[in-house]
This record gives sequence, structure tokens and C-alpha cells, in this order.
Amino acid sequence: MIIIAKIITTLVALIHIYILWIEMFSWTTTGKKVFKNFPKDLFEPTIQMAANQGLYNGFLAAGLIWSFLIDSTEWSTNVALFFLGCVTVAGIYGAISVSKKIFIIQSIPALIGIVLWSIIKFS
Repeated sequence: MIIIAKIITTLVALIHIYILWIEMFSWTTTGKKVFKNFPKDLFEPTIQMAANQGLYNGFLAAGLIWSFLIDSTEWSTNVALFFLGCVTVAGIYGAISVSKKIFIIQSIPALIGIVLWSIIKFS
């Protein structure tokens, strides 16, 4: 069970590293392909805003990666649950404010991770 929880947590971290890369380093190229509903003429004027958002996605990924580096199983699990919770909340807010697709891409994998880590923690 712990291996599956770590795989899901890694997947969530990789998703957020990918989002970081798009928003910080390829907003006006790859960003246009990924965020198709965003008006094309707004990519250039919003480069700094997107980079700021990318940085926050990087913090989420860093927290998830940090959970793997903690020796204590209890604290490793707690940190993973915290950051997966943050990802879930961010995905819910994104789904409400921007696109339902954000919930599917961000929140569902994070929720699966929360369920798996909770089973490990409470069993």
C-alpha cells in the first residue's frame, strides 16, 4: 500500500513540476497549447503573474518531495497529507473559478493519495 501511495504522491508532484515549468518558463509557447480557453492576447501581458503561480506550484511539489526525505514514517505521512490537502484545495478552487478540468487533473490524484496515506496512517 505504501508503494502505491508514494507512486501517487510522486505523480502529483510531477504534475506540479510540469505546471511550474509551463507557467514559469514556457507561458507564451506551451502555455497557449495547454490553457486553450485563456485569451491568446493575454499571454504576453500575464507572464509575471503566471510565473508567480508557477512558483506556488513548485512549492507544492517541493513539499510532496520533502515528504519522501523524512525518516519518520509518521511525519512523512503527515507532511504528504498536508501537501496533498493543499493540492486538493487548490484544485477545487481552480475548478470553481477557472475550469472543471483542474479538479480532474489536480484534485482527483491528490484525493486518491489522501485516501491511501490515510489508510496507512489509521490502520
